[in-house]
Amino acid sequence: MQQEIISDATLVSNYIQGNEGALESLIIRHKQRIYSFIYSKVYDRDLAEDIFQDTFIKVIRTLKRGAYNEEGKFLPWVMRISHNLVIDYFRKNNRMPKFDNTGEFSIFSVLSDSTLNAEKSIIKEQVENDVRRLVDELPADQKEVLLMRIYNDMSFKEISERTGVSINTALGRMRYALINLRKIIDKHNIVLTN
Repeated sequence: MQQEIISDATLVSNYIQGNEGALESLIIRHKQRIYSFIYSKVYDRDLAEDIFQDTFIKVIRTLKRGAYNEEGKFLPWVMRISHNLVIDYFRKNNRMPKFDNTGEFSIFSVLSDSTLNAEKSIIKEQVENDVRRLVDELPADQKEVLLMRIYNDMSFKEISERTGVSINTALGRMRYALINLRKIIDKHNIVLTN
C-alpha cells in the first residue's frame, strides 16, 4: 500500500504542536533544493552548509514564536529566508553575489510556482511601499478603515464595531479612501505595476 504523503502545512502544524520529528521530515524533504539554491549563489560548500543551518535556525525560531503565516507555502517561505541570508552574507563581506543564472539552478527556476520570482518580488515590495506612503496621505478616518480592511482583513461589521461607527459609515469611508487614493496616484503620476 502506498504511503500517504503528509503535506508541508500538516508537518509545520505538527511541529508547532511539539512533534520535533515533523521538522526533520521537512528538512529531509527540502534539503536538496534549498542547499543547491544556496550553493548556486555562493559556490562554496562549507559556506552553503552554514547558510543552510542558519536558514533552519531562523525557520525554527519563527515557528516557535508562532509567527509563521504563509498559508501553506512552506518551501517558498524558506527559500526567501535563505535568499535573504545569502544577501546578508554578501553585504557583510562586501562581495556581490554571482547571480549568473547559468546551470540547472537559478533563482527563477527555484520558485517556478511564481511565488518569488526575484524581479516580481522587488517590484511588488516597491509598489507596496509606494501604496503605504500614499495611504499615509489619506484623512485619518479613511486611512483607519482602509488599513483595517486591507492589512488586517477585517469585515465591515468588525470595522464598525472597532471604530464605533455604523457599517454604512465604514463602507462610505472605504469608498472615499479608494477615490482619494486614485486622486493621489494621479497627482503623483504613479504607475502601479502588478
